Amino acid sequence: MTVRIAPSILSADFAHLADDVAKVERGGADWIHVDVMDGHFVPNLTIGPAVVAALKRVTKLPLDVHLMLDEPDRFLDAFASAGATAVTVHAEVLPHLHRTLTRIRQLGLRAGVAINPSTPIEAIGEVTAELDQVLVMSVNPGFGGQAFIPHSLDKIAATRALLRGAGSQADIGVDGGVDNGNAAKLVCAGATYLVAGASIFGSSDAADATRALRRAAIATT
Repeated sequence: MTVRIAPSILSADFAHLADDVAKVERGGADWIHVDVMDGHFVPNLTIGPAVVAALKRVTKLPLDVHLMLDEPDRFLDAFASAGATAVTVHAEVLPHLHRTLTRIRQLGLRAGVAINPSTPIEAIGEVTAELDQVLVMSVNPGFGGQAFIPHSLDKIAATRALLRGAGSQADIGVDGGVDNGNAAKLVCAGATYLVAGASIFGSSDAADATRALRRAAIATT
């Protein structure tokens, strides 16, 4: 199984963001994960399309934009124009999820849905045909450096079963508390990409940490 490593810039040094992105790129990162928070859906405020546009200028890696927003539909076009490769929205805030995913794909982007720890996987059951990726949140979103919620392993496996039953080849990502100690278990449960912030950018060498996470992830595959 191919496993993608997606370092999250939420834990990077924003005063040296281009340098930090270059480090994980040298370490073999597959995607750059960009957490966008509005201070409403989650209790934190981060960045907008301007930072995505800036990242687009300094890296060739795909930009995986995670919208933790109350009204993500308002910003889809802006992030597409800024250079996003994929946009993931939260099932919890979208009564018309099918329409939003369809719009993301119309913009030429990979369409993803994130589900919080308390959200049942059935929330994505009616939109599997519109999905390119599912992001299982293994912490309550809003802040980096949180501890992994153990029962998330079961949720990853259940998500894989749901997608397989629907005939979907969508990727499954995990976001929150991902590190070398749990990476292999996440992949065995069904994850195909790992979002990691603190375990990569919190290390003394982000490039080496990126390589180490990949080694840990494929240790039993």
